[in-house]
Amino acid sequence: MTETLIGLTIVAIGTSLPELVTSAVAARKGETGMAIGNVIGSNIFNLLFILGVSALIHPVAINMASVYDLIILVGVSIISLSFAFTSRKISRMEGGFMLLIYAADVMFAIVR
Repeated sequence: MTETLIGLTIVAIGTSLPELVTSAVAARKGETGMAIGNVIGSNIFNLLFILGVSALIHPVAINMASVYDLIILVGVSIISLSFAFTSRKISRMEGGFMLLIYAADVMFAIVR
């Protein structure tokens, strides 16, 4: 198992479970702004603050796997943005499609 695969699966799921529960409860209560804000805020915090602090402590090496992951991240962000702007909501089918994209990304990480 590569470090990237471990990061994309075990670590990501373990650290995201509290956010998942918070977003699911907020969405169920109709507080969609809270659900979206939780996800976006968490990702911005992880990308900028956590990665920034890590790089301050020790330079973070970028390998080709990281470049592929960043390209996938940008692509998925564009898809998610288009879902959000089409009817001002993300439907169940679009949510299911997002889960399929995640499964494909994990499979891609396993294969590489």
